[in-house]
Amino acid sequence: MTFADTFKALSNPVRREILNLLKAGRLSAGEIAGQFKMTGATISHHLSILKKADLITETREKNYIYYDLNASVLEEIMVWFADLRGNHDEKNQS
Repeated sequence: MTFADTFKALSNPVRREILNLLKAGRLSAGEIAGQFKMTGATISHHLSILKKADLITETREKNYIYYDLNASVLEEIMVWFADLRGNHDEKNQS
């Protein structure tokens, strides 16, 4: 995972909506696709980008694939942003 992959994944509103859906818990690929008016292949593409960025994890059970939010990557980004803000605030107080 690189921050570039993460920011690329987060730059698309469909992918951000998929992450919002997964906040409530794991969902199958079909459940995710059912929330959008686009082809399964397009949803699969978005899920692939989210997986590459480590923003979601995939679990296979029988004939289904389930996706979960990977909050640890989001926490890393928040720490990075907080560190940037902290450095900015220190400079402004000097």
